[in-house]
Amino acid sequence: MSATATSITTASTVSPRVPKIDFSPVNPNNIGTLRKLNQVLFPIKYSEKFYTDVLLPQHEDYCLLVYYNDIPVGTICCRIEKEPSSSELGRLYIMTMGVLAPYRSRKVGSKALQRVIDAAVAHNKTITNTPPKDAPPHKKKLDYFYMHVQTSNDEARRFYERHGFSEVGRVDGYYKKLEPHDAWILEKKVTAESGSSDSKAT
Repeated sequence: MSATATSITTASTVSPRVPKIDFSPVNPNNIGTLRKLNQVLFPIKYSEKFYTDVLLPQHEDYCLLVYYNDIPVGTICCRIEKEPSSSELGRLYIMTMGVLAPYRSRKVGSKALQRVIDAAVAHNKTITNTPPKDAPPHKKKLDYFYMHVQTSNDEARRFYERHGFSEVGRVDGYYKKLEPHDAWILEKKVTAESGSSDSKAT
């Protein structure tokens, strides 16, 4: 905040504005904002299926627009999937996550990631009985998050590793239209300990 010509308050006594970070589930009214952010943030064009998937009811807590002082500055979009090795569990795939360059290093990405982790922890608390094997994955406990990161993107890898993700594999030729083509697979288990203090409260 800068003082005006008529202000008698000295700079040393002006309290800095506390940044406000908010989240909004992606919905039909704001999906245009998601499209615009994706065009700026990512080097590929996402299919219409992507935009259909993010609007599914089970993804409401995992597909979010991120606002910094009421300005849309980022997105995180996750998809619930079957867990291939267990008929009793689901998993979450982080399809996209990005923050506009001027707003990085302001904890925006960290808060967005923690938001979806907290949602998964809270979801798991609601699953008190083993669901039928043929139940859809969003009706089951969510075992872990996973994602692909381009092998040239060391900054992204370090970010996710700081938040508890670990490399569990590598896919050669994953990115058909990008150089390099290869991707790391990063994974993080969903546990009660991975939630924030609010999500751990009962």
